[in-house]
Amino acid sequence: MLHLSDNINTENKVWQETGVALPSFDIDAMRQATNRSPAWVHFGAGNLFRAVHAPIAQKLLDLGSTDRGILVAESFDPAIIDQAYTPFDDRFLQVILKADGSMETSLIASVAGTYPLGEDPKPLQDLKRVFRDPGLQMITTTITEKGYALVDAKGEPLPWIAPEFEGGPSQAKSAIGVITALLLERFQAGSFPLALVSTDNFSRNGERFGQAVRQMADEWIKRDLAGQDFGDYLRDGKKITFPLTMIDRITPNPDREVGRRLEALGIADTAPFRTKGGTAMASYTNTEETWYWVVEDDFPAGRPPLEKTGVYMTDKDTVNAADQMKVTTCLNPLHTALAVFGMLLGYPTMSRTIADPDLKALVTRLGYVEGLPVVEDPGIFSPKEFLRQVIEIRVPNPGLPDTPARISTDTSQKIPVRYGNTISKYIRTEGLDAADLEAIPLIIAAWLRLLIGSDGQGTDDAGRSIKLSPDPRMEELQKILGGIPLDGSVKEETLAATIKPILADATIFGTDLNTTPLAGKVATDMASMCLGQGTVADTLHKATAAWQNQ
Repeated sequence: MLHLSDNINTENKVWQETGVALPSFDIDAMRQATNRSPAWVHFGAGNLFRAVHAPIAQKLLDLGSTDRGILVAESFDPAIIDQAYTPFDDRFLQVILKADGSMETSLIASVAGTYPLGEDPKPLQDLKRVFRDPGLQMITTTITEKGYALVDAKGEPLPWIAPEFEGGPSQAKSAIGVITALLLERFQAGSFPLALVSTDNFSRNGERFGQAVRQMADEWIKRDLAGQDFGDYLRDGKKITFPLTMIDRITPNPDREVGRRLEALGIADTAPFRTKGGTAMASYTNTEETWYWVVEDDFPAGRPPLEKTGVYMTDKDTVNAADQMKVTTCLNPLHTALAVFGMLLGYPTMSRTIADPDLKALVTRLGYVEGLPVVEDPGIFSPKEFLRQVIEIRVPNPGLPDTPARISTDTSQKIPVRYGNTISKYIRTEGLDAADLEAIPLIIAAWLRLLIGSDGQGTDDAGRSIKLSPDPRMEELQKILGGIPLDGSVKEETLAATIKPILADATIFGTDLNTTPLAGKVATDMASMCLGQGTVADTLHKATAAWQNQ
């Protein structure tokens, strides 16, 4: 059996017989060059990094456009490094799952070093030396949107952040805390420039990144744990930048069937596992063929030639337009709609959801009819073509083992952007009328119907109890919705009164829906879905049939 830590040179022929593409650069020379003069550090060692960033670094190496790889640090779950990198000599397989059922597999060896930021202080000390290097050009992150939160809705420090505010750089444990502490090292070493590039999947990510880092630094400055000159450094756009980005590649958790297919090729150690911190990992990452990365080209210390690998390097306005297109109309809202209905209708995978003609009709209307009228064309690719790929190719890909449960996580946090933005544009844009929206209120009604239950349990359309995906508003919303019966005995006016405080919550919907024509539509659709078993599917079918006759 082949092992990822094998000497590729001596096992080259055997690897080639598996069909796995191998790196064409000298791995040892790459690691030596990177350690001498690091250029790129990434925070967040999970699957999106392995699906996008590390393969881009590898392509640059294969092209001869750089001799340096990428360094990766992990603070949230350091066990990812210990269990998914170190045993495999920091290598992994990237498996592209194509719509025709075939796999394209590459051995990724562009990671030049890893830093598990846990109890052992040595990795952090080593990373400090990296940040003191004048040649370091860019930091990228995949720490999830939650990783940028430092305070709660009242402005109070989150419990795990408060010790970092009080204790300063020496107490930094969170990704933002550690990055800010490392920037202080860089400042003290010579105020060297650097670009800090968030590649987390939310709008205006660079702005949020900059705000979080400066907020952490300001808390230290207030307590005399850092000087005001450090704050000035972080606000000097010629020294420190936080470019905006849009990133897109559907990357589900490692699928056991993919592991079995790799094992059949003669590759060892392919069973997926959970790290000690609970992260789903494997010796491979499975992802789709299509990908986008759009980056604001603002790098004061220089950068690798990312455009040679297919990355769009552009201006801030173009990044914003591309991001808004993806997040608010052409991908993310469709994903959430399919995930919510997928949970209710018992579909095991996202590809199975869109194979349902009614669900395909739902997202077709959502994207083409309700979404495209408010899209700003980014100019670098067509929103209509992007949408077509999502509906016809990407989500239907049967090789992608993505699930409604994964996509429906934290839905209450996603709705403001994925639907609230479009609702607001329909309200305030001349020539558009919120009363014309029909897919969006149907989706909101389905989400509320899904939440009916208690203790994180809901009931699907067949009457079965289902475990709901985590959501920070779950307990609060289920207390409001829990008493709604699903046997058809609730009157629509009673249901409308019950959900009124939820629909009034602008933190969920971007506006008070009770002041719009949508509140009545949500109540009507939801009441129809509470008439007994099978009524979610029946409500969906009647709606899509009516649209087709319009």
